[in-house]
Amino acid sequence: MKNKFKLSAEEIKLFKETIAGTKPLLHDIVSHPPQRHHRIKSQFVAKRLLQEQLDVSYYFSDEYQPLLEVEGPTRYLRPDINPYELKKLRRGDYTPELFLDLHGLSQRQAKQEIAALIAACYRNNIHCACIMHGHGKHILKQQIPLWLAQHPNITAFHQAPKVWGGSASLLLLVETDETQRR
Repeated sequence: MKNKFKLSAEEIKLFKETIAGTKPLLHDIVSHPPQRHHRIKSQFVAKRLLQEQLDVSYYFSDEYQPLLEVEGPTRYLRPDINPYELKKLRRGDYTPELFLDLHGLSQRQAKQEIAALIAACYRNNIHCACIMHGHGKHILKQQIPLWLAQHPNITAFHQAPKVWGGSASLLLLVETDETQRR
């Protein structure tokens, strides 16, 4: 960029005389304390997520025994859902977007993790998820279908195809805001 204003030698000399004896300023680095509202916001989000988990786990009762078919693979279909959805789930037409591995967890921990999975599916509009409970002593394998059948957002679940764990896991369909519009 060209300098539009040319200074004469006399003006330059006057400027140099004026600034003679000055020292350059030291540039101090000032660190500001973190803003408080970010911390409050993150605490609020953490509390909200914890409350969501507690709300979702509210649906799981150990005393309630839903009527599930005992013959064949583990499966459930909510009465108001098209039976073809269960068939598509059995064939593996749905690809799970979230996986939950419950190996080594107690029933209480598994219940909390399942509640968190359902809440995450609902919050992120994820329609299909996979829960891997393993074989073990068959405690979780027997209890998880009883819990899932109680939850109002679970439309169906079926024993997973071998690709996603076979008899050691379940594929489940979660009703989200998007699926309710369909």
